[in-house]
Amino acid sequence: MKLRISHETVYRYDRPIRNLVQSLRLTPSVFEGQKTHDWQIGVSGGVRGPGFRDGAGDWIEGWTVRGPVDQVTVRVEGRIDTRDMAGVLRGHREAIHPLTYLRDTAPTMPDPALRELARSVTGAADRLDLAHRLSALISDHIAFRPGVTQSGTTAAQALALGEGVCQDHSHALTALARLRGMPARYVSGYLHSTVDGQAHDAAHAWAEIHVEGLGWVGFDAANRCCPDERYVRLGSGLDAAEAAPIRGVALGSGSEQLDVSVRVEEMAQ
Repeated sequence: MKLRISHETVYRYDRPIRNLVQSLRLTPSVFEGQKTHDWQIGVSGGVRGPGFRDGAGDWIEGWTVRGPVDQVTVRVEGRIDTRDMAGVLRGHREAIHPLTYLRDTAPTMPDPALRELARSVTGAADRLDLAHRLSALISDHIAFRPGVTQSGTTAAQALALGEGVCQDHSHALTALARLRGMPARYVSGYLHSTVDGQAHDAAHAWAEIHVEGLGWVGFDAANRCCPDERYVRLGSGLDAAEAAPIRGVALGSGSEQLDVSVRVEEMAQ
């Protein structure tokens, strides 16, 4: 698919902030499944700092905004070609050993219910089959329902609720895979979906599980599929906080309001 992406994030402060430092992971990953064209990132009133590719293969760049300001806008515009790789992250260069992703974090820390769920999968033909079964298990046990969980909801809490959004599905699947000895990580990106004939464009998240002999394979338990040409991969981490497209620190005493809009359009071939 040929996709055009527009992503705008607006931060509003009830009191002007003195300074803002941001770390942006908003540049699409480089691998065989996607090729980026004319990708532009801008921060209102911001000064771009140095950029670098981290050990996970993600491009990160720093921005600084000097205040006082009461509003900051981060804009992303660009085009990207994608193709279906059956979820396999082929051609992605990274230096971190997969075993690093066996480590749990607070959002993915397993409780007895998650441990029991992980043990319930038996009879898998191989590790890839096991990963598919774990993903299906999360799809069955956590219904997609916006508004019932928060950004700080853990995998254990989402499983107990039986409802959540893509962040919850990804955290829970990551937890199950690690319990079965398979490295797993959280992935951030975009999804272009027209399942019902209408565009449902948004920032999205899924999990990647490392399968020996195959490498990293993506699983979107929220949509019961592996990422295909509708998905645009940005970056990854041990959990949602690590993989966040925008991370920052604002100096000031005011409260912050956040508005995000994402538009993903399919372009004519």
